[in-house]
Amino acid sequence: MNQKSKILIGLSAAAVALPLWMLAPGKASKRQKAPFLGRNFAHRGLHSRDKSVPENSLEAFRLAASQNYGVELDVQLSKDGQVVVFHDDTLDRVCGVHGRVDEFTYQELQAMKLCHTAWGIPLFSEVLQTINGRGPIICELKHGRRNRELCRKTYDLISSYRGEICIESFDPTIVAWFRFHGKDLLRGQLAMPMKEYPEDTPGGKGFSFLASRTLLNFLGRPQFIAYQIARQPLTVRLAQMLGAMKVCWTSHEPRNEKGKDAVIFEYYKPREKFL
Repeated sequence: MNQKSKILIGLSAAAVALPLWMLAPGKASKRQKAPFLGRNFAHRGLHSRDKSVPENSLEAFRLAASQNYGVELDVQLSKDGQVVVFHDDTLDRVCGVHGRVDEFTYQELQAMKLCHTAWGIPLFSEVLQTINGRGPIICELKHGRRNRELCRKTYDLISSYRGEICIESFDPTIVAWFRFHGKDLLRGQLAMPMKEYPEDTPGGKGFSFLASRTLLNFLGRPQFIAYQIARQPLTVRLAQMLGAMKVCWTSHEPRNEKGKDAVIFEYYKPREKFL
């Protein structure tokens, strides 16, 4: 074999190995996976389609826990550094107030109501007290202006909680923080088809391309992939073949349980467990 052939073989091997290295997941122990396998998780709590029980409200979480469902929720920081449970970056859709969540103190946020109900924006600590270990929690950390602070404060609250929690994020650097600072927690990478990423996503189209194909797994080595219910790219399927747990969102019918390890659902009442 001449030198040129050896170089070509080496380059070919590298071309195959690099994508596999980029998308390879982390390895989870049986203990880490057990509380989440075969469970249905109420998306932002067991909220109602008519908004009488609003998303990410204490009532939505109480209802989910009382019916033995797992819970999925979202955390971010207020202006004064409180960890609050709220999904959107801005308050417009849910509270009818213009502005970002992190532009208001928690005292100011307390005056706002969710979907014109009596329920307000809860602290993460209040949600943990409400659920009180009655079901596993998937905690999504939202990308923001103070990610490290959010990661540290969220982890501190989780560490003092007697219940089962894992974390996930669309931001692979947040997942990476937990890879190095919260190794005891199961961690997941949220992803979706490239066309679903907003135009103003940090990192632009380049990030959206890589993230939609879970090619940034080398940063956080997630142990599960929480992918939007849609056709999955080959690289996502490869990550799952390499050991990543399969989580889907947001399900509106029980048939989405097929072939999944966990399901995030809303607007119907599935079985608590399906495996």
